[in-house]
This record gives sequence, C-alpha cells and structure tokens, in this order.
Amino acid sequence: MSGRGERPGGLGERSEPRTQDRPPDGRGRGGRLSGTDQPDQPGPEARHQDEGTAGGEPPGGPRVTERFSDRVDDYVRYRPTYPAAALDLLERECGLRPGATVADLGAGTGILTALLLDRGARVFAVEPNEPMRRAAEARLGDRPGFASVAGTAEATGLPAASVDLVTAAQAFHWFDPPRARAEAARILRPGGRAAILWNDRRKGTTPFLAAYEELLLAWGTDYREVDHTRIGPAQLAAFFAGAYQTARLDNHQHLDREALLGRLRSSSYFPAPGHPRHAAAIAAAEVLFAAHGDSDGRVEIEYDTRVHWGAIPFGLGGL
Repeated sequence: MSGRGERPGGLGERSEPRTQDRPPDGRGRGGRLSGTDQPDQPGPEARHQDEGTAGGEPPGGPRVTERFSDRVDDYVRYRPTYPAAALDLLERECGLRPGATVADLGAGTGILTALLLDRGARVFAVEPNEPMRRAAEARLGDRPGFASVAGTAEATGLPAASVDLVTAAQAFHWFDPPRARAEAARILRPGGRAAILWNDRRKGTTPFLAAYEELLLAWGTDYREVDHTRIGPAQLAAFFAGAYQTARLDNHQHLDREALLGRLRSSSYFPAPGHPRHAAAIAAAEVLFAAHGDSDGRVEIEYDTRVHWGAIPFGLGGL
C-alpha cells in the first residue's frame, strides 16, 4: 500500500492521487479513501483531542476536526514521538509484526503511523482533519504499506474484519467511546487487539515543568476543557469491554528556544497568531525559557508514555 493512490484492491500500477471506492486489501499499493465512501453510521464525528488530532465538537469550542488546521507545520516539527519500548510492547502483546494490518485512528500527521511502518506493518492512517492528513501523506505517502483514509474513529470506512490491530495515539479522549468501540470491533479480525497510547506530560517533577503547567493554565484558551487526563479506568474498561493492561514508559524531549515555542504553538489551546493574547503568551514563554534553559540552551519536557491494550471481541456492539 502507498498513500499516493492506486486502483482499488491494491493491485494496479501507480497513478495520480485520487479517492478510492474502497480501501486497498494490502496485497500491493493503496491510496486515499474518501470519507464519502464510509458505511452508513449515525451521529457526530469522532471527538479527538488537544494533544493529538481531530474529530468532534467540544462545548464552546470549534469543530475538533478543525482545531489543528492552522498548526500542522508546528505539529509535524515539534510534537514528541513514542519510545521504541512502546513499539516493542505492541509487538510482544498486540500482534504487531511485519505484514500485520493496523488501523491507526486519529492518526494526525502520522507520528505513530511512521513507527508502525518502521516495524513492517501495513497501516491505514485514519484522520478526519484534511491539513493533518495531507501532512501525513507528504511525509509517508511513498512508503510501502501506507494508506491514508479520510475517516473517523467511529466511521473508518474500512471493511469488516480487515485489520489485526487498532491503535489510537493522543486521540482517544476525543472519541465517542461506544461508537468507536463498535467500529473497532467491526474492523478487527477475530483475535485482534486494540491499543491506546498517550504521551502524558509530567507536570511537577522539575521546576521547569511546574512553571510550564502554570503558563498553560494562565494563557491557554481552553486548556482545562481538553485535558485528556479526564479519561480514567472506567472509560478504558468500557472501551475494552472489561479487562485491559497498562504500561508506563519514560519519554522526553530536549527543546531549544524555537522548539519550545513551536511545541506550544502546536497545541490547540495555545493562543494562535491573530488571537488577542498571542503576543503576550509568546512573551511569557520567552520569559519561561530564559529562566529555565540549561547551559546548552535547552529545556526538557518529560513524559510518561502510557499504553493501554486489550481485546475487543469480534462483533461486539456499543455500550
């Protein structure tokens, strides 16, 4: 599969990018799947998240499918990736292997998608936000095994029983959990697994991280409302229909001044250029960096990468 577009079924010669009537079957090169080709499913689009991608419409805010449209360049350059140990875990526990087929829901600009491709998987990168999806296509479109899908977690457009693993990285807290679970159950093959990943920024382990959190609370437009930590064991147990497992892994970023500002600009809750508070928020971030930058001119953001995984029985419906 390749994200640049091919004949349905994945067997045609290379062609110009176009939408497909159905996803490729993984035997050759794939392409883009238009959201208009999705099966009939009711209700609103997926609720994705701040620290990830797009999908729904939080109270009082813009459509989440549009939250990151003006932040894509910073998102690509300055968002953290995931540690190798997380991919090792998916191989060990969730069936990730060369040739496995993965649906990466809320794939955004393809941060996790790229790592899945590195492990030899065929990946449907499902993303409703067009600018983010196009960024993933620009980065990954020529890689074997990649297919870009215009869809949501609740309506992927993928065939039933077509994937071995469903992933959602920095995205689950925007999903509609009952409908996303029903869709995951529909597209997973019997015995398939689902895995939810987050880079959970530590908030008080260093003076810089404590000050960074204070900056977001002071200047964020809707920081409290989009915090993914509101997702807890009850929501996860409901999605996995009972038992699931969790691992915590260390992760970090070292950022110079421009990278720190880019990391802030990539967040949908940080005032964007043109916002009345943008200039003052950037000035506050400059002060933060000046106060906490080390001798090499960098600051460190520490993360707990949390991985939750389990089975979703084939054919299981909503809650």
